[in-house]
Amino acid sequence: MLPKMLRFHFTTLKASPFLPISKAIRYPTRLRSQMASFSSSSSSTLLFRQLFEKESSTYTYLLADASHPQKPALLIDPVDRTVDRDLSLIEQLGLKLVYAMNTHVHADHVTGTGLIKSKVPDVKSVISKASGATADLYVEPGDKVYFGNLFLEIRATPGHTKGCVTYVTGDTPGQPRMAFTGDTLLIRGCGRTDFQGGSSEQLYESVHSQIFTLPKNTLIFPAHDYKGFTVSTVGEEMQYNPRLTKDVETFKNIMANLNLSYPKMIDVAVPANMVCGIQSKTS
Repeated sequence: MLPKMLRFHFTTLKASPFLPISKAIRYPTRLRSQMASFSSSSSSTLLFRQLFEKESSTYTYLLADASHPQKPALLIDPVDRTVDRDLSLIEQLGLKLVYAMNTHVHADHVTGTGLIKSKVPDVKSVISKASGATADLYVEPGDKVYFGNLFLEIRATPGHTKGCVTYVTGDTPGQPRMAFTGDTLLIRGCGRTDFQGGSSEQLYESVHSQIFTLPKNTLIFPAHDYKGFTVSTVGEEMQYNPRLTKDVETFKNIMANLNLSYPKMIDVAVPANMVCGIQSKTS
């Protein structure tokens, strides 16, 4: 069962000021802190859904400014297999999908961003500049992605891959923040560091400097879970994570001796995800 603080679908958040996005965006474009969408209002309501893809045990997250007239929305880490489900839900809820975002270049599934863009052409794909992948918009540390009056702050958290980022909701008094950590920090675990430019030392530093410095009640929403967990907190992981509570040298030794098998989807997923999940057709 989710903790008491999560037994909701809508959470009232205070509006944030923003500047309008330029009308002359060209492809590809970096998403900078001034980026925003739609007009402002006095208050905003966050609509939140956690969705699951069972084959790769991937969580996709839907966030929207439900109090805004156009109900702008975004998806974090969509999966190609569940695009129709996600778009159907967005339509049912009366939302306008603006962004399809990835926390990193995934190796265990094909991202749904390319398929989403083919079905909803106005949607912009988003990924970190450090990933080296193709997208409409690129983010770097400190950038903010606005949807209506709400935003996600970008924190660089490399280590699982060189381009991993964590998306963090704004700091609103009386409400816990939410951190979408991708594969960098999992519930009682972390992502592997033995491919795609991974580094155990870098992952350790990323978690301790960029995630564990958030308030302890910040909710942790990872890209995967394999044991039936849905959410954790910064405080829980600081106390109970069996890997990241150790010192850095012990952590590096743990990661060097995981003896994990070669990811079965990596040879398909990584090339596709480097180009927004668009797979080349064989001639």
